[in-house]
Amino acid sequence: MNSIILQAETLNLPEIFAFKMKGKKVEIFENGDAIIINPIKSPIDHACGILKSDGNEGDRFMKRKILEKELENGK
Repeated sequence: MNSIILQAETLNLPEIFAFKMKGKKVEIFENGDAIIINPIKSPIDHACGILKSDGNEGDRFMKRKILEKELENGK
C-alpha cells in the first residue's frame, strides 16, 4: 500500500471538501479499488501513530538530556 502526504490545497477537490481541508496536510493512499484521502492533524501525530507509545517520550527524552548535561559538567 503506497501513500503520499501533501498540502490539501494542491488537490483539485470540490468546494465542500476543499473548505474542510484548507491548510491541512492530507495523506492519500490506495486501498484495493478505493483511493482514500485522510487529513493529518500533525506530522508528529501521524508518525507517532505507527509506533506504540504511552505519550511520555518527550518527558523521558528531556530528563535524559538534563542528566547528560549534568554528567558533562561534573555535577
